[in-house]
Amino acid sequence: MELITTNTILEDIKKLLIASKENIAQTINTTIVQTYWHIGKIIVEDEQQGKARAKYGAKQLKYISDELTKEFGKGYNVRNLQNMRQFYLIFPKWNSVSAKLSWTHYRRLLRVENEVARQWYIDETISNNWSARALDRQISNLYYERLLSSKEKESVLSEAKENTKPLQNDIKNYLRDPYIFDFLNLPYSSLLESNIEQALIDNLQKFLLELGRGFAFVSRQERVSVEEQDFYIDLVFYNFKLKCFLLIDLKLGKLTHQDVGQMDTYVRIYDKFHKSEDDNPTIGLILCSEKSQAVAKYSVLADKEQLFSSKYLPYLPSVEELEKELQKEMLELDMTENMINDK
Repeated sequence: MELITTNTILEDIKKLLIASKENIAQTINTTIVQTYWHIGKIIVEDEQQGKARAKYGAKQLKYISDELTKEFGKGYNVRNLQNMRQFYLIFPKWNSVSAKLSWTHYRRLLRVENEVARQWYIDETISNNWSARALDRQISNLYYERLLSSKEKESVLSEAKENTKPLQNDIKNYLRDPYIFDFLNLPYSSLLESNIEQALIDNLQKFLLELGRGFAFVSRQERVSVEEQDFYIDLVFYNFKLKCFLLIDLKLGKLTHQDVGQMDTYVRIYDKFHKSEDDNPTIGLILCSEKSQAVAKYSVLADKEQLFSSKYLPYLPSVEELEKELQKEMLELDMTENMINDK
């Protein structure tokens, strides 16, 4: 009895110490961010008094850096002082700075020139509790630009405008197009569906980050049997915010009607035999190396609210490449519609 009581007390003390460490870390983080903001403010205000602003500022920063480094050590080089200066210029009001983000977060955000995109990344980081590394990956992978260039522009713009107001649980707000698998480091010329699948499992943490909010891994090559016939689903995930399963089918090459029909079958079977009563309808996502706007528009993908297709890329494209890809897809769709109208 005494041992049980002692263990209970020990657990309470551990919880208290953990909470205390977290509070201390948060306090230190807030203090650092606030201090660097004020240093930036002092530099800007002092710099604005100089007549030859650029030349004056460069000389002053070098002098300040040397003196601070002598007394306080590393962390006050010219580059970091420039970051502090930029930090204040971008966030001139202290109440616009979130204590939930670290200095490392803000250093990365300073390089996002688009003000709307920057605020959107801030909101997403706070909402999803992204680490600085996670934020860096999402910015580097053009997360915001990819969502903005998709057909669902309004949801992204709305989120940016509404700041931290969460999006409604719309499936379209949780799926992306395209997905970037640059972390796999696979040669594009020799890709096989099995290789991609294995590589995604080997890099599951990064894959979950690329998938987005609320996803958890369930199984790989899950077998579902109906009337003595077996089907194997490449990857199965569950989204705790949407409260539903996500089935993923990996395809090399262009999206076909057969791919869509197969995924439709998977979703119907999963809903009938695996979905619980309190789960929402299962989502089916076909990840293909080349999309077909014609198939997307003139197949059950256009009618089914639970079926989607997205393109995956083995490398990080530039904004210009994304724009060209969108123009290519729109041109393909226009040609298909003209062919149908001619008939």
